[in-house]
Amino acid sequence: MLKSLHIGRYVGDPKALRVLAEFLRAIGFETVAGEDGRSAMLSAPLALLSLNSLAKEYPVEVRERLKDVNRLLVIEVTNPDVVFGIAQQRKFKLLADAANPTTHERSFSLELPGEIVLSIHGRPEEAASALEGQLNAAGKRFAVVVSRFNAFITERLLQGALDGLRRAGAENERIALVRVPGAFEIPSAARTLAETGKYDAVICVGCLLRGDTAHYDVIVNEVTRGIGQSAQETGVPHAFAVLTCETLEQAIDRAGLKMGNKGFEAALAAVEMANLKAAVSRQPSAVRKGNATPTLRKRKSRS
Repeated sequence: MLKSLHIGRYVGDPKALRVLAEFLRAIGFETVAGEDGRSAMLSAPLALLSLNSLAKEYPVEVRERLKDVNRLLVIEVTNPDVVFGIAQQRKFKLLADAANPTTHERSFSLELPGEIVLSIHGRPEEAASALEGQLNAAGKRFAVVVSRFNAFITERLLQGALDGLRRAGAENERIALVRVPGAFEIPSAARTLAETGKYDAVICVGCLLRGDTAHYDVIVNEVTRGIGQSAQETGVPHAFAVLTCETLEQAIDRAGLKMGNKGFEAALAAVEMANLKAAVSRQPSAVRKGNATPTLRKRKSRS
């Protein structure tokens, strides 16, 4: 018999309605209809009808506001801390906040525009144990391909990359440095190095600045595609430290000033990915020797 549950709230001020709708969308609601400034219909993955008494465990300030039940909205979320951060950014008034140290469940109440009280509760979902690479470069070999074009920037990125590798434990004699004329030549050199099988990861360093023609867009697309294709087809991790900036100032900021050094960041990414590849290869295979499927056996016999 029952088809759906629809709970309506009336907000007198159109501006308050807009702010309220934007917040609800930010925490996961989807727009079904409205958005005309007079109404907004939003949907959630799951709807429940909750019947409760105004128990004494509610703080006095919350109980006073909940005397008018039409003002109350209750939402369950997967991570209340994230929603709390979004609410803080919008400077909504916090009415109550409590956490259970045993179950790690958190609940808090906010006063939203339109005199609505929003009660949020939930606890972070338990994630499966993650497989990740360690930031330990000891015993591993790395190749760094650096473009001579825009050397004013690329040399700074190079020094950042070398610094990152050394800080992670890489030995100087296990770092190969290869210089190429420009960014367009980076993918070819990176692939040649990866195909030797001597290196655990390749770091690609370059800098492209937008000019007055479409040359910039062509080179950016080809360099990005080439480096990605090389990594996928060789199975050797490639770290991307090729700056693609509108201005020289942007490049300088990313070569050691306001935005950090992207060469350093790429080096750490290379170390982590090299270790991740080794960690994945040590995982037990789902296909045991001698238990290969007929298709696999046929392929082996053909080879």
